[in-house]
Amino acid sequence: MNRRHDIDALRVLAFACLILYHVGMLYVADWGWHIKSSHLSEGLQLPMLFVNRWRMDLIFLISGMAAAFLLKPGQIGRFLAARSARLLLPLTFGILVVVPVQPYVQGVTNGVVEPGFLAFLAEYYTARRWPENAFDGWQHGYTWNHLWYLAYLWVYTLALAALLPLLRSRAGQRLCAGFVGLRGAALLILPALPLLFYSLTLQPLFPDNGDFIHDWYRNAVYFTVFLYGFVIARDDGFWAEALRLRRVALGLALGLFAVYTYVRHGLPETIPYWHEALIVTLRNAYVWTMLLAILGWAHALLNRPFAWLPRANEAVYPWYMLHQSLIVLIAYWLAPLRLGAAAECALVVAGTVAGCHLLHEYVIRRTGWLRPLFGLKSAAETRETPALRLAAYGVVPFAALVIFVVSQS
Repeated sequence: MNRRHDIDALRVLAFACLILYHVGMLYVADWGWHIKSSHLSEGLQLPMLFVNRWRMDLIFLISGMAAAFLLKPGQIGRFLAARSARLLLPLTFGILVVVPVQPYVQGVTNGVVEPGFLAFLAEYYTARRWPENAFDGWQHGYTWNHLWYLAYLWVYTLALAALLPLLRSRAGQRLCAGFVGLRGAALLILPALPLLFYSLTLQPLFPDNGDFIHDWYRNAVYFTVFLYGFVIARDDGFWAEALRLRRVALGLALGLFAVYTYVRHGLPETIPYWHEALIVTLRNAYVWTMLLAILGWAHALLNRPFAWLPRANEAVYPWYMLHQSLIVLIAYWLAPLRLGAAAECALVVAGTVAGCHLLHEYVIRRTGWLRPLFGLKSAAETRETPALRLAAYGVVPFAALVIFVVSQS
């Protein structure tokens, strides 16, 4: 099968959107984050809300499609080993090396951590319990912050492998065929129903707290769209229908978002259940129609071998790992300068892009031992690498980190 350039390009654009979204978190008013600028804007709330509702769903949808292309017949062991190495090794390295500047900056900004990064690291690596609200994840002594996606994706990959016998059974194949065979209004409506069900049943019980073990609402949503991506990836009929419906889906998504923002605006603390149910119905319908519109338009506009795509596709993983630490650190450095909003924002964006580019282009991709730590293939990696050795590259360091943290708690 020919390489799907639209999926590669969509992956690049989805993570670029994530970087811009995290820059926006510095400036949007009334939304908590690790550090906030003194220049806060209520006007940012609407565009941020527009992206917020589907940004991670899109990334997990793309991850499911990637799994479908990576999983070769009869190679489930190699697939799991390779994914474990590619996800857990960067996660472990990221927690220990890339992320710590974020809790440090947040702790100093909150007045709970004393300035001095090396002294902070000496305590941080003991995984001790920090003062309340020192930083996000203070209860556990350490944090994975934006790298939570890697941990969730690894577990979903294991769950997918466990479900493969069911998906490949006669009943499973009928179910998958029924999904990719949806057409017209059925495709616009039915895939949103499981997401709505989770919102009505699980979301009130399991608020978003970044804790995988108790994060059953987000797990249900993200694993479902991950499975959607896995099922639709190779089906030409689905992509033809997404292409045909792209204008309708986009118009419907924009209309749903307009109604959604209207009915949730200026609400009191307590609202009737029917009003709450209406809001979550509109939200989930908006999420799915927007995802479908994005897939359709990407297939229409991006399925071609752009010259920039191979290098950009390789850069996604390192840029994802680096960007939030750079955003937080640069914003922390700029805060005492009291620059204007436009100048500060421009410097944060430029500094983040420059930092990601320089570190990836001139350090990470040119240093053999750093490449796998940032999710890139090692120059010496071959198909003959034993599956168990590949798994050990990811599982052993992560398991050692977990055992150490548990032993210190």
